[in-house]
Amino acid sequence: MRNFGRRIDPLVSPVSPGAAGNDDPAPEIKTGDDLPEELRTRVMQQVDPIAAAKLDMAQLKREFEALVHSIAQQDRIEVTARQQQRLAEDIAWEMAGYGPLEPLLKDETISDIMVNGPDRVFIEVRGKTQLSKVRFRSSQQVANIAQKMAAAVGRRVDESSPLLDCRLADGSRVNVVFPPLALDGPCLSIRKFSKKKLDFNAMVENGSLSAPVGRVLEIAARCRLNIVISGGTGSGKTTMLNAMSRLIDHDERIVTIEDAAELQLQQPHVVRLETRPVNLEGKGEITQRDLLKNALRMRPDRIIVGEVRGAEAFDMLQAMNTGHDGSICTVHANTTRDAAIRIENMVQMGSMSLPVRAIRTQIASAVDLIVQIERMRDGSRRVTQVSEVCGLEGEVITMNEVFTFVYDGEDATGRIRGHYETPRVRPSFIEKLRYFGLDEVWMRAIQEA
Repeated sequence: MRNFGRRIDPLVSPVSPGAAGNDDPAPEIKTGDDLPEELRTRVMQQVDPIAAAKLDMAQLKREFEALVHSIAQQDRIEVTARQQQRLAEDIAWEMAGYGPLEPLLKDETISDIMVNGPDRVFIEVRGKTQLSKVRFRSSQQVANIAQKMAAAVGRRVDESSPLLDCRLADGSRVNVVFPPLALDGPCLSIRKFSKKKLDFNAMVENGSLSAPVGRVLEIAARCRLNIVISGGTGSGKTTMLNAMSRLIDHDERIVTIEDAAELQLQQPHVVRLETRPVNLEGKGEITQRDLLKNALRMRPDRIIVGEVRGAEAFDMLQAMNTGHDGSICTVHANTTRDAAIRIENMVQMGSMSLPVRAIRTQIASAVDLIVQIERMRDGSRRVTQVSEVCGLEGEVITMNEVFTFVYDGEDATGRIRGHYETPRVRPSFIEKLRYFGLDEVWMRAIQEA
Protein backbone atom coordinates (compact mmCIF):
# COMPACT_ATOMS: atom_id res chain seq x y z
CA MET A 1 0.00 0.00 0.00
CA ARG A 2 2.88 2.40 0.72
CA ASN A 3 3.75 2.40 -3.02
CA PHE A 4 0.14 3.11 -4.00
CA GLY A 5 -1.60 5.38 -1.46
CA ARG A 6 -0.26 8.49 0.22
CA ARG A 7 0.00 8.60 4.00
CA ILE A 8 -3.51 8.72 5.46
CA ASP A 9 -4.14 11.40 8.08
CA PRO A 10 -7.44 10.79 9.91
CA LEU A 11 -9.99 13.54 9.45
CA VAL A 12 -11.22 12.95 13.02
CA SER A 13 -8.79 11.67 15.65
CA PRO A 14 -10.36 8.91 17.71
CA VAL A 15 -10.72 9.75 21.43
CA SER A 16 -10.77 7.13 24.14
CA PRO A 17 -13.98 7.26 26.19
CA GLY A 18 -13.46 8.79 29.63
CA ALA A 19 -10.05 10.31 28.89
CA ALA A 20 -9.09 12.87 31.56
CA GLY A 21 -9.70 16.52 30.70
CA ASN A 22 -11.53 15.77 27.46
CA ASP A 23 -15.29 16.23 27.18
CA ASP A 24 -15.45 16.00 23.36
CA PRO A 25 -18.09 13.55 22.17
CA ALA A 26 -17.09 10.35 20.43
CA PRO A 27 -16.83 10.73 16.63
CA GLU A 28 -20.08 10.28 14.76
CA ILE A 29 -20.56 7.06 12.83
CA LYS A 30 -21.59 8.13 9.33
CA THR A 31 -24.23 6.23 7.47
CA GLY A 32 -26.55 6.84 4.52
CA ASP A 33 -26.86 6.45 0.77
CA ASP A 34 -24.21 9.13 0.07
CA LEU A 35 -21.45 7.16 1.80
CA PRO A 36 -19.83 5.77 -1.37
CA GLU A 37 -19.43 9.32 -2.76
CA GLU A 38 -17.82 10.54 0.48
CA LEU A 39 -15.56 7.51 0.53
CA ARG A 40 -14.73 8.02 -3.15
CA THR A 41 -13.55 11.57 -2.44
CA ARG A 42 -11.39 10.45 0.48
CA VAL A 43 -9.88 7.57 -1.49
CA MET A 44 -9.01 9.76 -4.47
CA GLN A 45 -7.27 12.23 -2.14
CA GLN A 46 -4.94 9.47 -0.97
CA VAL A 47 -4.04 7.91 -4.32
CA ASP A 48 -0.68 8.42 -5.96
CA PRO A 49 -1.61 8.62 -9.70
CA ILE A 50 1.90 7.78 -10.88
CA ALA A 51 2.03 4.59 -8.82
CA ALA A 52 -1.55 3.68 -9.80
CA ALA A 53 -0.79 4.06 -13.52
CA LYS A 54 1.78 1.26 -13.28
CA LEU A 55 -0.73 -1.32 -12.04
CA ASP A 56 -3.04 -3.51 -14.08
CA MET A 57 -6.78 -3.70 -13.43
CA ALA A 58 -6.60 -6.68 -11.03
CA GLN A 59 -3.88 -5.03 -8.94
CA LEU A 60 -5.75 -1.73 -8.91
CA LYS A 61 -8.90 -3.41 -7.55
CA ARG A 62 -6.95 -5.10 -4.74
CA GLU A 63 -5.16 -1.88 -3.76
CA PHE A 64 -8.36 0.15 -3.81
CA GLU A 65 -10.21 -2.43 -1.72
CA ALA A 66 -7.52 -2.20 0.94
CA LEU A 67 -7.52 1.60 0.78
CA VAL A 68 -11.31 1.87 0.99
CA HIS A 69 -11.36 -0.49 4.00
CA SER A 70 -8.61 1.49 5.76
CA ILE A 71 -10.30 4.87 5.26
CA ALA A 72 -13.73 3.53 6.28
CA GLN A 73 -12.24 2.26 9.54
CA GLN A 74 -10.32 5.44 10.31
CA ASP A 75 -13.23 7.77 9.57
CA ARG A 76 -15.73 5.51 11.35
CA ILE A 77 -17.82 5.30 8.18
CA GLU A 78 -20.30 2.47 8.44
CA VAL A 79 -20.24 0.68 5.12
CA THR A 80 -20.70 -2.97 4.19
CA ALA A 81 -18.02 -5.16 2.69
CA ARG A 82 -20.12 -5.36 -0.46
CA GLN A 83 -20.23 -1.57 -0.74
CA GLN A 84 -16.48 -1.37 -0.19
CA GLN A 85 -15.82 -3.92 -2.93
CA ARG A 86 -18.17 -2.21 -5.38
CA LEU A 87 -16.69 1.23 -4.72
CA ALA A 88 -13.15 -0.07 -5.16
CA GLU A 89 -14.16 -1.68 -8.44
CA ASP A 90 -15.88 1.50 -9.68
CA ILE A 91 -12.84 3.66 -8.92
CA ALA A 92 -10.49 1.17 -10.60
CA TRP A 93 -12.70 1.07 -13.70
CA GLU A 94 -12.80 4.84 -13.88
CA MET A 95 -9.06 5.21 -13.46
CA ALA A 96 -7.93 2.43 -15.82
CA GLY A 97 -10.99 1.96 -18.03
CA TYR A 98 -14.26 3.60 -18.98
CA GLY A 99 -16.01 3.82 -15.64
CA PRO A 100 -19.58 2.45 -15.40
CA LEU A 101 -19.38 1.25 -19.01
CA GLU A 102 -16.70 -1.35 -18.23
CA PRO A 103 -19.05 -4.19 -17.16
CA LEU A 104 -21.22 -3.55 -20.23
CA LEU A 105 -18.20 -3.60 -22.53
CA LYS A 106 -17.08 -6.93 -21.06
CA ASP A 107 -20.52 -8.55 -21.33
CA GLU A 108 -20.49 -10.51 -24.61
CA THR A 109 -24.28 -10.81 -24.70
CA ILE A 110 -24.58 -7.03 -25.22
CA SER A 111 -24.27 -5.82 -28.82
CA ASP A 112 -25.09 -2.10 -28.41
CA ILE A 113 -24.68 0.44 -25.61
CA MET A 114 -26.59 3.73 -25.87
CA VAL A 115 -25.96 6.44 -23.29
CA ASN A 116 -28.71 9.07 -23.50
CA GLY A 117 -27.70 10.78 -20.27
CA PRO A 118 -26.23 9.95 -16.85
CA ASP A 119 -29.41 8.14 -15.75
CA ARG A 120 -30.48 6.58 -19.05
CA VAL A 121 -28.18 3.86 -20.37
CA PHE A 122 -29.85 1.47 -22.81
CA ILE A 123 -28.40 -1.82 -24.04
CA GLU A 124 -29.31 -4.25 -26.80
CA VAL A 125 -29.30 -7.92 -25.83
CA ARG A 126 -30.17 -10.56 -28.44
CA GLY A 127 -31.77 -7.95 -30.67
CA LYS A 128 -33.95 -6.40 -27.95
CA THR A 129 -33.33 -2.95 -26.45
CA GLN A 130 -33.75 -2.47 -22.70
CA LEU A 131 -32.87 0.06 -19.99
CA SER A 132 -29.85 -1.06 -17.96
CA LYS A 133 -29.18 -0.50 -14.28
CA VAL A 134 -25.94 1.37 -15.02
CA ARG A 135 -25.86 4.99 -13.86
CA PHE A 136 -23.28 7.78 -14.11
CA ARG A 137 -22.72 10.26 -11.28
CA SER A 138 -23.23 13.24 -13.57
CA SER A 139 -23.15 14.46 -17.17
CA GLN A 140 -19.57 15.55 -16.53
CA GLN A 141 -18.56 11.94 -15.87
CA VAL A 142 -20.12 10.93 -19.21
CA ALA A 143 -18.19 13.76 -20.90
CA ASN A 144 -14.91 12.71 -19.24
CA ILE A 145 -15.30 9.11 -20.41
CA ALA A 146 -16.15 10.23 -23.98
CA GLN A 147 -13.06 12.45 -24.06
CA LYS A 148 -10.95 9.57 -22.75
CA MET A 149 -12.18 7.39 -25.63
CA ALA A 150 -11.36 10.14 -28.13
CA ALA A 151 -7.89 10.73 -26.68
CA ALA A 152 -7.05 7.02 -26.98
CA VAL A 153 -7.16 7.31 -30.79
CA GLY A 154 -5.70 10.82 -31.01
CA ARG A 155 -8.98 12.65 -31.51
CA ARG A 156 -10.94 15.23 -29.53
CA VAL A 157 -14.55 15.96 -28.67
CA ASP A 158 -15.85 19.07 -26.89
CA GLU A 159 -18.31 21.90 -27.45
CA SER A 160 -16.24 23.33 -30.31
CA SER A 161 -15.96 19.90 -31.99
CA PRO A 162 -19.13 18.15 -30.78
CA LEU A 163 -19.25 15.14 -33.14
CA LEU A 164 -16.92 12.15 -32.99
CA ASP A 165 -16.59 8.73 -34.60
CA CYS A 166 -13.85 6.51 -33.21
CA ARG A 167 -13.13 2.96 -32.11
CA LEU A 168 -12.03 1.29 -28.90
CA ALA A 169 -9.07 -1.04 -28.53
CA ASP A 170 -11.36 -4.09 -28.85
CA GLY A 171 -12.73 -2.82 -32.18
CA SER A 172 -16.04 -1.47 -30.83
CA ARG A 173 -17.34 1.51 -32.80
CA VAL A 174 -18.17 4.70 -30.88
CA ASN A 175 -20.22 7.75 -31.85
CA VAL A 176 -20.33 10.76 -29.53
CA VAL A 177 -22.53 13.86 -29.66
CA PHE A 178 -21.68 16.70 -27.26
CA PRO A 179 -23.67 19.77 -26.23
CA PRO A 180 -24.85 22.13 -27.62
CA LEU A 181 -25.97 19.61 -30.27
CA ALA A 182 -27.07 17.12 -27.61
CA LEU A 183 -29.57 19.03 -25.49
CA ASP A 184 -29.60 16.67 -22.48
CA GLY A 185 -25.85 16.20 -22.10
CA PRO A 186 -23.27 14.05 -23.94
CA CYS A 187 -24.66 11.03 -25.81
CA LEU A 188 -22.65 7.90 -26.60
CA SER A 189 -23.55 5.10 -29.00
CA ILE A 190 -21.27 2.06 -28.88
CA ARG A 191 -21.55 -0.79 -31.37
CA LYS A 192 -19.77 -3.84 -30.01
CA PHE A 193 -18.50 -6.70 -32.14
CA SER A 194 -18.54 -10.28 -31.04
CA LYS A 195 -15.14 -11.84 -30.42
CA LYS A 196 -16.59 -15.01 -31.90
CA LYS A 197 -16.06 -14.83 -35.65
CA LEU A 198 -19.27 -15.76 -37.46
CA ASP A 199 -19.05 -17.76 -40.67
CA PHE A 200 -21.89 -18.88 -42.94
CA ASN A 201 -22.34 -22.15 -41.04
CA ALA A 202 -22.94 -20.21 -37.80
CA MET A 203 -25.32 -17.85 -39.59
CA VAL A 204 -27.31 -20.82 -40.91
CA GLU A 205 -27.50 -22.26 -37.39
CA ASN A 206 -28.86 -19.05 -35.87
CA GLY A 207 -31.41 -18.63 -38.66
CA SER A 208 -29.92 -15.61 -40.43
CA LEU A 209 -30.09 -17.47 -43.75
CA SER A 210 -30.69 -20.94 -45.17
CA ALA A 211 -27.99 -23.40 -46.24
CA PRO A 212 -28.56 -22.82 -50.01
CA VAL A 213 -28.36 -19.04 -49.52
CA GLY A 214 -25.15 -19.50 -47.55
CA ARG A 215 -23.61 -21.61 -50.33
CA VAL A 216 -24.56 -19.05 -52.98
CA LEU A 217 -22.95 -16.23 -50.98
CA GLU A 218 -19.82 -18.34 -50.43
CA ILE A 219 -19.56 -18.93 -54.17
CA ALA A 220 -20.09 -15.22 -54.87
CA ALA A 221 -17.18 -14.32 -52.59
CA ARG A 222 -14.89 -17.00 -54.05
CA CYS A 223 -15.69 -16.12 -57.67
CA ARG A 224 -14.70 -12.47 -57.19
CA LEU A 225 -18.15 -11.06 -57.82
CA ASN A 226 -18.56 -7.37 -56.98
CA ILE A 227 -20.98 -7.31 -54.06
CA VAL A 228 -23.00 -4.58 -52.33
CA ILE A 229 -24.34 -5.43 -48.87
CA SER A 230 -27.41 -3.35 -48.06
CA GLY A 231 -29.43 -2.88 -44.89
CA GLY A 232 -30.53 -0.56 -42.12
CA THR A 233 -28.58 0.53 -39.05
CA GLY A 234 -27.68 -2.45 -36.87
CA SER A 235 -28.95 -4.99 -39.40
CA GLY A 236 -25.70 -6.96 -39.55
CA LYS A 237 -24.01 -5.58 -42.68
CA THR A 238 -20.52 -5.63 -41.16
CA THR A 239 -21.04 -9.16 -39.82
CA MET A 240 -22.03 -10.31 -43.31
CA LEU A 241 -19.03 -8.54 -44.85
CA ASN A 242 -16.68 -10.23 -42.37
CA ALA A 243 -18.26 -13.62 -43.14
CA MET A 244 -17.83 -13.11 -46.90
CA SER A 245 -14.24 -11.95 -46.46
CA ARG A 246 -13.33 -15.33 -44.94
CA LEU A 247 -13.69 -16.83 -48.44
CA ILE A 248 -11.04 -14.55 -49.97
CA ASP A 249 -7.80 -16.34 -50.94
CA HIS A 250 -4.85 -15.66 -48.65
CA ASP A 251 -2.58 -14.69 -51.54
CA GLU A 252 -4.75 -11.70 -52.50
CA ARG A 253 -3.83 -8.14 -51.53
CA ILE A 254 -6.82 -6.45 -49.86
CA VAL A 255 -7.18 -2.75 -49.09
CA THR A 256 -9.92 -1.81 -46.60
CA ILE A 257 -11.27 1.74 -46.27
CA GLU A 258 -13.37 2.80 -43.29
CA ASP A 259 -14.41 5.82 -41.26
CA ALA A 260 -13.76 3.90 -38.04
CA ALA A 261 -11.90 0.61 -38.50
CA GLU A 262 -14.11 -2.33 -37.51
CA LEU A 263 -13.57 -5.02 -40.15
CA GLN A 264 -11.93 -8.22 -38.94
CA LEU A 265 -10.29 -9.79 -41.97
CA GLN A 266 -8.35 -13.00 -41.47
CA GLN A 267 -6.04 -12.77 -44.49
CA PRO A 268 -2.32 -11.98 -44.01
CA HIS A 269 -2.05 -9.42 -46.84
CA VAL A 270 -4.42 -6.66 -45.69
CA VAL A 271 -3.81 -2.90 -45.76
CA ARG A 272 -6.21 -1.08 -43.44
CA LEU A 273 -6.93 2.61 -44.13
CA GLU A 274 -8.99 4.94 -41.98
CA THR A 275 -10.27 8.45 -42.61
CA ARG A 276 -9.07 11.46 -40.62
CA PRO A 277 -11.22 14.39 -39.44
CA VAL A 278 -10.20 18.03 -39.56
CA ASN A 279 -7.67 19.29 -37.00
CA LEU A 280 -7.99 22.26 -34.66
CA GLU A 281 -7.21 24.65 -37.53
CA GLY A 282 -9.93 23.13 -39.70
CA LYS A 283 -7.42 21.44 -42.02
CA GLY A 284 -5.99 18.00 -42.64
CA GLU A 285 -9.20 16.10 -43.36
CA ILE A 286 -8.78 12.85 -45.30
CA THR A 287 -12.06 11.47 -46.67
CA GLN A 288 -13.02 8.01 -47.90
CA ARG A 289 -12.89 9.40 -51.43
CA ASP A 290 -9.27 10.48 -50.91
CA LEU A 291 -8.40 7.02 -49.61
CA LEU A 292 -10.20 5.28 -52.48
CA LYS A 293 -8.29 7.29 -55.07
CA ASN A 294 -5.03 6.45 -53.33
CA ALA A 295 -5.97 2.77 -52.95
CA LEU A 296 -6.07 2.42 -56.74
CA ARG A 297 -2.32 3.17 -56.75
CA MET A 298 -1.55 0.49 -54.15
CA ARG A 299 -1.99 -2.50 -56.49
CA PRO A 300 -4.92 -4.06 -54.61
CA ASP A 301 -6.60 -7.27 -55.76
CA ARG A 302 -9.74 -6.30 -53.89
CA ILE A 303 -10.99 -3.08 -52.31
CA ILE A 304 -13.41 -3.28 -49.38
CA VAL A 305 -15.21 -0.13 -48.23
CA GLY A 306 -16.80 -0.43 -44.80
CA GLU A 307 -19.66 1.91 -45.65
CA VAL A 308 -20.28 3.99 -48.76
CA ARG A 309 -22.26 7.08 -47.81
CA GLY A 310 -21.24 9.88 -50.17
CA ALA A 311 -19.41 10.92 -53.32
CA GLU A 312 -16.91 8.05 -52.90
CA ALA A 313 -19.56 5.81 -54.49
CA PHE A 314 -18.34 6.97 -57.91
CA ASP A 315 -14.75 5.98 -57.11
CA MET A 316 -15.96 2.63 -55.78
CA LEU A 317 -17.75 1.92 -59.07
CA GLN A 318 -14.62 2.96 -60.95
CA ALA A 319 -12.55 0.51 -58.92
CA MET A 320 -15.03 -2.32 -59.58
CA ASN A 321 -14.89 -1.53 -63.28
CA THR A 322 -11.11 -1.34 -63.59
CA GLY A 323 -9.87 -4.81 -62.75
CA HIS A 324 -10.56 -4.95 -59.01
CA ASP A 325 -13.12 -7.74 -59.21
CA GLY A 326 -14.31 -9.14 -55.90
CA SER A 327 -14.65 -5.74 -54.26
CA ILE A 328 -17.28 -5.41 -51.53
CA CYS A 329 -18.99 -2.44 -49.90
CA THR A 330 -21.99 -1.73 -47.70
CA VAL A 331 -24.74 0.91 -48.04
CA HIS A 332 -27.81 1.91 -46.06
CA ALA A 333 -31.02 1.01 -47.92
CA ASN A 334 -34.31 -0.82 -47.37
CA THR A 335 -34.34 -3.09 -50.45
CA THR A 336 -31.90 -4.18 -53.13
CA ARG A 337 -33.66 -1.88 -55.64
CA ASP A 338 -33.33 1.01 -53.17
CA ALA A 339 -29.62 0.21 -52.80
CA ALA A 340 -29.06 0.71 -56.55
CA ILE A 341 -30.99 3.99 -56.44
CA ARG A 342 -29.02 5.16 -53.40
CA ILE A 343 -25.70 4.45 -55.12
CA GLU A 344 -26.93 6.48 -58.09
CA ASN A 345 -27.84 9.38 -55.81
CA MET A 346 -24.49 9.26 -54.04
CA VAL A 347 -22.62 9.37 -57.34
CA GLN A 348 -24.62 12.45 -58.32
CA MET A 349 -23.55 14.13 -55.05
CA GLY A 350 -19.95 14.20 -56.25
CA SER A 351 -20.37 14.21 -60.03
CA MET A 352 -23.24 16.54 -60.84
CA SER A 353 -22.25 16.77 -64.51
CA LEU A 354 -22.64 13.05 -65.21
CA PRO A 355 -25.86 12.13 -67.05
CA VAL A 356 -28.15 9.68 -65.26
CA ARG A 357 -27.79 7.06 -67.99
CA ALA A 358 -24.00 7.10 -67.65
CA ILE A 359 -24.27 6.55 -63.89
CA ARG A 360 -26.72 3.69 -64.30
CA THR A 361 -24.48 2.12 -66.95
CA GLN A 362 -21.60 2.24 -64.46
CA ILE A 363 -23.72 0.58 -61.76
CA ALA A 364 -25.02 -2.13 -64.10
CA SER A 365 -21.53 -3.01 -65.35
CA ALA A 366 -19.78 -2.77 -61.94
CA VAL A 367 -22.13 -4.47 -59.46
CA ASP A 368 -22.90 -8.18 -59.76
CA LEU A 369 -24.86 -8.93 -56.60
CA ILE A 370 -26.76 -6.99 -53.92
CA VAL A 371 -27.44 -8.70 -50.58
CA GLN A 372 -30.19 -7.22 -48.40
CA ILE A 373 -30.13 -7.78 -44.62
CA GLU A 374 -32.85 -6.75 -42.19
CA ARG A 375 -33.17 -6.60 -38.44
CA MET A 376 -36.61 -8.08 -37.90
CA ARG A 377 -39.10 -7.23 -35.16
CA ASP A 378 -38.21 -10.36 -33.16
CA GLY A 379 -34.64 -9.05 -32.85
CA SER A 380 -33.12 -11.48 -35.36
CA ARG A 381 -30.99 -10.45 -38.34
CA ARG A 382 -31.89 -12.15 -41.58
CA VAL A 383 -30.97 -12.04 -45.27
CA THR A 384 -34.24 -10.99 -46.95
CA GLN A 385 -33.12 -10.55 -50.58
CA VAL A 386 -30.27 -11.57 -52.84
CA SER A 387 -30.54 -9.80 -56.19
CA GLU A 388 -28.47 -10.01 -59.34
CA VAL A 389 -27.80 -6.82 -61.30
CA CYS A 390 -28.33 -7.89 -64.90
CA GLY A 391 -27.83 -4.80 -67.03
CA LEU A 392 -29.58 -1.75 -68.42
CA GLU A 393 -32.76 -1.73 -70.48
CA GLY A 394 -33.47 1.74 -71.76
CA GLU A 395 -33.08 3.93 -68.66
CA VAL A 396 -33.81 1.19 -66.11
CA ILE A 397 -31.34 -1.03 -64.26
CA THR A 398 -32.66 -4.58 -64.58
CA MET A 399 -32.38 -6.97 -61.63
CA ASN A 400 -33.26 -10.61 -61.02
CA GLU A 401 -34.16 -12.02 -57.63
CA VAL A 402 -31.84 -14.87 -56.70
CA PHE A 403 -33.52 -15.40 -53.30
CA THR A 404 -36.44 -13.68 -51.57
CA PHE A 405 -37.45 -14.31 -47.95
CA VAL A 406 -41.18 -14.95 -47.55
CA TYR A 407 -42.80 -14.47 -44.11
CA ASP A 408 -44.75 -17.53 -42.88
CA GLY A 409 -45.66 -16.54 -39.32
CA GLU A 410 -44.29 -16.90 -35.79
CA ASP A 411 -43.47 -19.86 -33.58
CA ALA A 412 -44.54 -20.25 -29.94
CA THR A 413 -41.64 -18.10 -28.71
CA GLY A 414 -42.49 -15.20 -31.05
CA ARG A 415 -39.61 -15.90 -33.43
CA ILE A 416 -40.39 -15.15 -37.07
CA ARG A 417 -40.60 -18.13 -39.43
CA GLY A 418 -40.28 -18.03 -43.20
CA HIS A 419 -38.77 -19.61 -46.30
CA TYR A 420 -36.81 -18.53 -49.37
CA GLU A 421 -38.20 -18.46 -52.88
CA THR A 422 -36.08 -18.45 -56.02
CA PRO A 423 -36.90 -18.35 -59.76
CA ARG A 424 -34.01 -20.82 -60.38
CA VAL A 425 -32.67 -18.95 -63.43
CA ARG A 426 -29.11 -18.81 -64.69
CA PRO A 427 -27.36 -15.61 -63.62
CA SER A 428 -25.90 -13.19 -66.16
CA PHE A 429 -22.43 -13.79 -64.68
CA ILE A 430 -22.57 -17.55 -65.35
CA GLU A 431 -19.37 -17.35 -67.42
CA LYS A 432 -17.47 -15.95 -64.44
CA LEU A 433 -18.80 -18.83 -62.31
CA ARG A 434 -17.74 -21.29 -65.01
CA TYR A 435 -14.25 -19.73 -65.08
CA PHE A 436 -13.86 -20.67 -61.41
CA GLY A 437 -15.49 -24.06 -61.92
CA LEU A 438 -18.42 -23.26 -59.64
CA ASP A 439 -21.30 -22.79 -62.07
CA GLU A 440 -22.80 -26.23 -61.41
CA VAL A 441 -22.46 -25.78 -57.63
CA TRP A 442 -24.30 -22.45 -57.91
CA MET A 443 -27.16 -23.96 -59.92
CA ARG A 444 -27.37 -26.93 -57.54
CA ALA A 445 -27.68 -24.59 -54.56
CA ILE A 446 -30.45 -22.70 -56.38
CA GLN A 447 -32.32 -25.94 -57.10
CA GLU A 448 -32.09 -27.03 -53.46
CA ALA A 449 -33.71 -23.87 -52.13
